[in-house]
Amino acid sequence: MPHQMMNNLSLSTNMMSNMSLNATTKIPVSHFLMSIKESAIAGLVPYILLSFLLAFCSATVNYIMPFVFGAITATLVFEAVGLVASSWALVVSGVLELLILIFAIYGSAALLVKGLIQRLVLKGFGTPLFNVLLLGTPNSASAQSIGQEKKKNTKYAEPMALGFFCDTVASFIFAFYSFGYMKSFGLGAAWVSIITVAQLFSSYYAHLRQDCYHTTKFGLHATYWLIKAWDEFVVSALVAEDINVASGRVTMVGNWFFVMAGVVLCVGSLNTDVLELIHNVLFLLLTLNNPPDSSPGILHLLWCSLLPVHCSLPCMALSRLINTIAEKSLIPVGPQPISSDQLKKALKFCRAEQGDPEPLPQTDQGSDALFYLSNGVAALSALHASSSRTNPTFLHLTIPWVLISGAIIQVYVSRLQVTGGGHFGSVISSIYVAVWATWTWFRFAGDMLQLSTEEAYGFTAGAIALLVINAFLMLIAANRNLVLLFLTAVMEVVLVCFLLSTLQRLPYELEIAMLALLSIICIYGALASLVNCIFSQRLLPMGPPLRKEKVKQESTPELPCPVANSRLTSGLLKIAGLLKEGGVCGIPTDTVYALAASCKNPQAIENIYNIKDRPAEKPICICISNVEQLVAAKPPFSPLLWEFMRNVYPGGISCIVSKGDWLFTLGVGPAYDRVGTKDSIMIRVPNLTVTGHLCDITGPLAITSANPSGEPDSTHHTMVINRLGHKIQGVLCDGDSNEVVASTVVNCLKIDEGTITIVREGCVPAVKVRQIFDRVKSAMV
Repeated sequence: MPHQMMNNLSLSTNMMSNMSLNATTKIPVSHFLMSIKESAIAGLVPYILLSFLLAFCSATVNYIMPFVFGAITATLVFEAVGLVASSWALVVSGVLELLILIFAIYGSAALLVKGLIQRLVLKGFGTPLFNVLLLGTPNSASAQSIGQEKKKNTKYAEPMALGFFCDTVASFIFAFYSFGYMKSFGLGAAWVSIITVAQLFSSYYAHLRQDCYHTTKFGLHATYWLIKAWDEFVVSALVAEDINVASGRVTMVGNWFFVMAGVVLCVGSLNTDVLELIHNVLFLLLTLNNPPDSSPGILHLLWCSLLPVHCSLPCMALSRLINTIAEKSLIPVGPQPISSDQLKKALKFCRAEQGDPEPLPQTDQGSDALFYLSNGVAALSALHASSSRTNPTFLHLTIPWVLISGAIIQVYVSRLQVTGGGHFGSVISSIYVAVWATWTWFRFAGDMLQLSTEEAYGFTAGAIALLVINAFLMLIAANRNLVLLFLTAVMEVVLVCFLLSTLQRLPYELEIAMLALLSIICIYGALASLVNCIFSQRLLPMGPPLRKEKVKQESTPELPCPVANSRLTSGLLKIAGLLKEGGVCGIPTDTVYALAASCKNPQAIENIYNIKDRPAEKPICICISNVEQLVAAKPPFSPLLWEFMRNVYPGGISCIVSKGDWLFTLGVGPAYDRVGTKDSIMIRVPNLTVTGHLCDITGPLAITSANPSGEPDSTHHTMVINRLGHKIQGVLCDGDSNEVVASTVVNCLKIDEGTITIVREGCVPAVKVRQIFDRVKSAMV
């Protein structure tokens, strides 16, 4: 039975004044409940598709995961069937859910045992059904040419596939709704809200990877889907019977900010790949139309036709996921639309000053673009309510736009700015959360609640407080750039308008002008922040800070261990001396940084295990300068092994060979029992001059990757210093490493039988290793 939302809030003296409002705020409960089944099916369909894709991709992980995701897929299918057919399908789904539980218990036990004894005992883990890394041929040259492929923090997984998955689910749900399958969007709003939380997680992961582009993109997409979902909820569940809804939605101007934001994303993706640009163009076209219940027309047909196209995103998500797993482009994503140099050159024309752009200052953060976008959406949406203040239906429609973008999403932005390490952290964004939340409560909900004059004075006091606080924010912005200063200055005038509105003295024309100006500043700030962050240069001007802080000349903080420059002979001799004295040092290689100890000091090798917390059963390899050192030691290698090693050394390949007394001749004698296993030893010959010279000075070195056990490899000497500097005796600094993954390990113990085994695929693809071996083997015949 219908009920009225405002009955518990209205007093008897306000009954007559609220009568017209209550007529538009009745919730048609029967209308809301009739679409629950259809909404459930609309949400299950994309999850069925995505879980099927994950079942396929998980075959590259182990034997268990494909069955788990396969069972999840079947469960979702029978859940959907149970909603439209008989209850037997629900019984089958219950059995499958029990099977998933069994798999989960088994997997948990396997991983728990592995954590306790440092090796896999239970079957099904550690060996994939097929190795996706062995498929295709990588094109490293093209990968390096892509602007977005600069080295990032590899500690965090790539979030692109998750972001595409979230877009897929939201698109499917809106597609079902736009074609009339769902009569109400009540449950649809819940589906979309859950998936936007996951999309915010993908944005957060991109932020942790210092990837400002995907931080902004997925944050904006989450904002768009969440606003659209609750906008539809308001229309379908709260004001569905109001004849003014259609006209109100047509005049909504907040949607046009998403159009401009879509253009910003298209510009930011011009130096990525064609697939990314296509995705952004699809999003831009979706934002060009109002929601699907608008009057029929060309734009409405465009909306309905684009949603199924947008539902092709699973293919895009699959390509991102497979390429991420393989660490190369197995599924083509297209070339770079515009090279980074060309895009930089085009953007430089927007700068008044000549010469090379200055590096991006440390005060700028990767989350700045999302900060401007969230405030811009809120400002332009609030403008709509100010221009249509006489219709209560417009107030209903505006609440999700202002509250979600200005308050809810900006809470997330403030969290990003806390972790971003900016000088002023999240002060401005946190205060603006309160501004937009208070604005929404008083200007929109306040009118519906019919606040008394005394109650309105409470908002007057709050507006005065916000005015004072924003004045201090202007001082903070003066230390950043002119764009942020202009934003805070305009916000000060907007808060003056808010203060006047609490006193019933608001000049609406002034407020409309200020909100429009605020949105214009925000769209430029978002574009400039995103482009400048992508290229780490100020290509688009943001204006200099008006107040420059006096930087105190402080002494360089003391490093936790001695460091040496690899380009100086004195630095090389310094590290060599530390190694000869029994120290453990971080050194560069042709792949990633390594911890090294002299084979003449067995205790130093033992220390490596303690420094890394490395399990005792994991062997350590030896590093030599060239193959001729091996020749001089006269190991009993076959001609095939010698020829194979001459073809792969020096380089990013490590060969496992049999141990023998020849290691004593090589100079490994004192550490014979501490390197390799009982019967085998792994030999490394890096293709890096400084490492070769170091081995010539010290003799063979015992090396392993310079990272705590189980964590990502170190790709810069600062990573070694920060993570292990307090435990080691020195670091040979050589800047960025040539690779972001370790060497490829090849088991050559059975090479005389005509076979080799790829133990670990690293920087050299397994396909290339096998090609070298086949070529050598055929030449020896």
